[in-house]
Amino acid sequence: MLVYPLVNAGHILGVALLVGSVLPLDLRLAGLWPQVRLVPVWRMLSRTAASGFLLALLTGLLLFATRATEYVESMLFLAKLALILAAGLNAAWLARRFRTLLGPSPAVVRPAAVASIFAWVGVLVLGRLVGYF
Repeated sequence: MLVYPLVNAGHILGVALLVGSVLPLDLRLAGLWPQVRLVPVWRMLSRTAASGFLLALLTGLLLFATRATEYVESMLFLAKLALILAAGLNAAWLARRFRTLLGPSPAVVRPAAVASIFAWVGVLVLGRLVGYF
C-alpha cells in the first residue's frame, strides 16, 4: 500500500541529489566561481550526482514497471530517456576530459557544462510532464 509512494519519494530524492549536484558543478565548469578550487568540488559533487543517478535509476525502473505499456507509448517519456542518454554521455565525456587534463580548461568544457545544464533541466521538465499527459 505504501510501496508506490515510498518508491516515488525515493525517485524524487535521487533526482534531487543528481540535479542538485550537477547544476553547481556545471556552473563551476562553465566559469562561475573561478576562485573555488575545482578538484575538491568535482570529487564531492560528481560522487553525489552518481549516487543520485543510481537511486533515480533503480526507483525509476520500479515506477516504470507499474505502467510500462503507457510509458513506452509516450513521446514525452521517450524524449526523457533520450535526453538522459545524451546527458549521461556528456557527463562521461566531461569526466574523461577532467581526468585527462587534471583540471579542465574552461574553454574546452564550458560548452559541455552548459549543454549538461539544459539537458538535466529538460529531463526534469519532461519527467513532470510525463505524469500529466
